[in-house]
Amino acid sequence: MHKQSCKLEVAFDDGAVFSLPFELMRVYSPSAEVSGHGPGQEVLQTGKRNVEMVALEPVGNYAVKPTFSDGHVSGIFTWAYLYKLGRDQDAMWEDYLRRLDDAGHGREAGRDLSMTAKSVGGHGCA
Repeated sequence: MHKQSCKLEVAFDDGAVFSLPFELMRVYSPSAEVSGHGPGQEVLQTGKRNVEMVALEPVGNYAVKPTFSDGHVSGIFTWAYLYKLGRDQDAMWEDYLRRLDDAGHGREAGRDLSMTAKSVGGHGCA
């Protein structure tokens, strides 16, 4: 967990290494609160630009459970889901930005920073 860059780095046995932004993980949390109980029940997450990961706990040998700075603690990220997030993060990020725009929201106040930009002042996530 890299708190300064606001990313979780995950390496897999096949050699794949992914750097997952905390914001991406938060807005695509596999929890029912975010993803609903089936297709079409997803809840658009807004205002998560500066969310941080404050803790990360193992769940057996199959997953991790992050605690985010906004109090979200119910997502259990399996290794397979983390791999999917890493593999598909560019497309998922663009989809997230499109859904924010369609709903009349920006990441916070618009698409002014890319997913990989650092925040001004060196704290918080941007």
